[in-house]
Amino acid sequence: MLKPFTLHVSDDDLADLRRRLRDTRAPAPIHAPGWTAGADAETMARLVRYWSGDFDWRARESEINALPQFTADVGGTRVHLVHLRGEGPNPLPIVLTHGWPSTFLELTRLGDRLAHPSRYGGDPADACDVVIPSLPGFTFSAPSRVPAHELWHTLMHDVLGYRRYAAHGGDLGAGVSSRLAAFHPSSVLGLHLLAVMTPPGEPVTDEERAHVARVARWHAEEGGYEHLQRTRPLTAAHGLSDSPAGLLAWIAEKYRAWSDRPDAFTDDELLTQVSLYWFTNTIATSFLPYFDHRPFWQRIEVPTGLAVFPADLARPPRSWAERTYHLTRYTAMPRGGHFAAHEEPALLTADITEFLRPLR
Repeated sequence: MLKPFTLHVSDDDLADLRRRLRDTRAPAPIHAPGWTAGADAETMARLVRYWSGDFDWRARESEINALPQFTADVGGTRVHLVHLRGEGPNPLPIVLTHGWPSTFLELTRLGDRLAHPSRYGGDPADACDVVIPSLPGFTFSAPSRVPAHELWHTLMHDVLGYRRYAAHGGDLGAGVSSRLAAFHPSSVLGLHLLAVMTPPGEPVTDEERAHVARVARWHAEEGGYEHLQRTRPLTAAHGLSDSPAGLLAWIAEKYRAWSDRPDAFTDDELLTQVSLYWFTNTIATSFLPYFDHRPFWQRIEVPTGLAVFPADLARPPRSWAERTYHLTRYTAMPRGGHFAAHEEPALLTADITEFLRPLR
């Protein structure tokens, strides 16, 4: 059963955040220009100053509350979701799953386009009933020992009553969506991804070898956050849960580094995302998918579409994805990065729509 959800941060919590920001002690400067050593000191000072003063959380809160939000008890786990009812005669159900350091909010531009294509010049016949849950331990969903893909199937099939549905995800959401299709192929009619599971065996083509080498270089240069969150999550979480400036630096650096362009997120958009983590105190539990990760591979026969964005790490060649998935669509996008649903919602909507059309 769904229960309507309204977000309200208390005045005391808002005042506490601003006090902590005003009392921020910045790190001693080091000789590393710009973002070369991580979060840029000048940018951080500007964002901390704005977050502590002129940033209008109440306006952002009102925008979030304009979304149709709910919570549901799914097998004993509280799951938060946005449920966008589609227009047209027969909207197709689809569950969209975010990653880290994202939240449900990052997928709402994509969700609105999928649910209401006529608002954007599209055909109502392509509409979807869009479900955007918050991952367990992220913002308003409780942590759970039940795997997210099982929670999603129960939510879609039993709570919402969708016998068959599609799934889309990137980052952690790609893993959740892949498992959903692997374990519930009779319910998942189509799978659309921004990243794929690593297949067993060695790369066999030059293109595959180049991809594996590029991923290895990325992990050596950029993967420190992942190693820490996988091995010692609480060590980082103590500081990030106590210092909003620290939390901001941890998340802002990823939004900048993984996007197609430095201004892909406005200050307000970035601070809204970080505020959601801060006010719910969920940065520690957002690390659990890394700490609890168990290797998984299974051949997936559900029809699958893959969209690869040029500024994202996850852009494998088609042959690499075909080892694991029944790939029916592969799209190399002209622009965009890791946060494609936010950066390029029109491109991503068009690709999902084209992929789903023959599966309706």
